[in-house]
Amino acid sequence: MNFLLLKRRKIGVRILTFEKRLMDFRSPVLDSQILLTQNKVKIMKKKNQLAVLVKAVDNVPVVSTLDMHGPLGVEHKAIIQLVKKYETQLKEIRPVTFEMRVGTRGGTPISFCYLDEEQATFLVTLMKNSEPVVKFKYRLSREFHRMKKEITRIQAVARNNSLNIEWVEAREAGKPVRRVETDMMKKFVEYSFERGSVHADKYYGNITRMSNKTVFDIQQRVRNTRDVCNTSQLVTLQMVDTVVTRALEADMAVDVPYKQIYQNVKAKVQQFADLFGKSEIPETTLQIGGI
Repeated sequence: MNFLLLKRRKIGVRILTFEKRLMDFRSPVLDSQILLTQNKVKIMKKKNQLAVLVKAVDNVPVVSTLDMHGPLGVEHKAIIQLVKKYETQLKEIRPVTFEMRVGTRGGTPISFCYLDEEQATFLVTLMKNSEPVVKFKYRLSREFHRMKKEITRIQAVARNNSLNIEWVEAREAGKPVRRVETDMMKKFVEYSFERGSVHADKYYGNITRMSNKTVFDIQQRVRNTRDVCNTSQLVTLQMVDTVVTRALEADMAVDVPYKQIYQNVKAKVQQFADLFGKSEIPETTLQIGGI
C-alpha cells in the first residue's frame, strides 16, 4: 500500500513538473528543434515502409490487399476481383471480410480485405510468375515468418510482465487514473453530442489511440498497449492520462467548441512527448526466453 501511495505521489510531482516545464521552456528555438526531430522521424518511417507488409490482427499474421497490389505491379481492383472470383476457396481457409477505407485526401471509399498466410499464398499462386510476382512471393514468405516470431515475442512480453511484481503494482496503480480519464471522456462525448457532433462516440477510441501513438513508437499493434508496456512506460501512461483528463475538464468548463477541445488535448499530449521523449513499444531490444 505504501509503495502504491509513493508511486502516486511521484506521478503527481512529475505531472506538476511537466506543466511547469511547458510554461517555462516553450520557445521558437525549441519549436524548431521539435519540428526538425519530427521531420527526421517521418523520413525514417518512409525509408522503412518496405519492411511493413504483414501485420498482426487479433494475433493472426495477415496482409492487406492494399499492401499487395503495389509490389505486385497491378491495380488494387485487380486484386479484389481475384479475391471475389475465388472467394469460396478463400473462405474455406478463413472467413474473408471486406472493409472500407477512405483515402487520406477523401474521395470514394476503397474496399479491401485482410488475408492470412495460406490465403495470400493461394492468391499469388494464381498469378503468372513475372519478376515482381516472384519478388513478392519471396518477400511475403519472409514477412509472415517474421510476424509469427514477433507475435510469439509479444505474447512472451505480456506473460513476463504478468509475473513481475513491480509491473503488476504499477499496472494496478494506473487503473484508477485511467478510470478517471475514461469517465471524463464519456462526459466529453456527451458534451460533443449536445453541441451537434454526429460521431462523438468515436472520441473515446480516437483520444486513446492518439495518446498512445504520440508518446510511443508503436512497433506492432496489440489488443491492449498497456499489457506490453514496461514499468516506466506504465508510469508515463498514468501521467498522460492525467494530462488528458485535466485538458478535457478545463476546456469543457469554459465551453470551448468540441472540435477545438480535441485539438487542444492533442497539442497537450504532443507537448508532453516533446519534453519527455518517445519510447518503443514493445521494446525491440527485449529478449525473453531466448526469443
